Amino acid sequence: MSEPFSVRITVRGYETDVQGHVNQSVYINYAEHARWSLLQAAGITQTGLTGRGVGPVALETTIRYKRELLAGDEVDVTCAFLWSGGKTFRIEQTIRKADGTVSAELTAVGGLLDLEERRLVADPQHYFKELSTDPGLFGL
Repeated sequence: MSEPFSVRITVRGYETDVQGHVNQSVYINYAEHARWSLLQAAGITQTGLTGRGVGPVALETTIRYKRELLAGDEVDVTCAFLWSGGKTFRIEQTIRKADGTVSAELTAVGGLLDLEERRLVADPQHYFKELSTDPGLFGL
């Protein structure tokens, strides 16, 4: 199995809280940034998705905090899609400091929303394959 897609982020001072470590909500922003970076790397744009009448939705997110992050830390945020064959898929992500220390692990459940019917599409994999120039980045 190949390494999951990853993007590097530098923690900015304004993302920290009164304790001096990254605020909890920022971890979700980092994960979201990595997901959109993966889509972009695979050739999928927001315009491409909406042009097909679909948009990604987050249905559930679980975060397991392991080690704090401080301003100036550099982190790599991974992103791996896991497909079940149904309407939803899982995304597993790790936020790891440059020295290899795991700071957080995130697991999300997502889907693709039909923007007209406001319901999940039956086969999100189909859209990712069709719109992507590199479906291998999604494990397809």
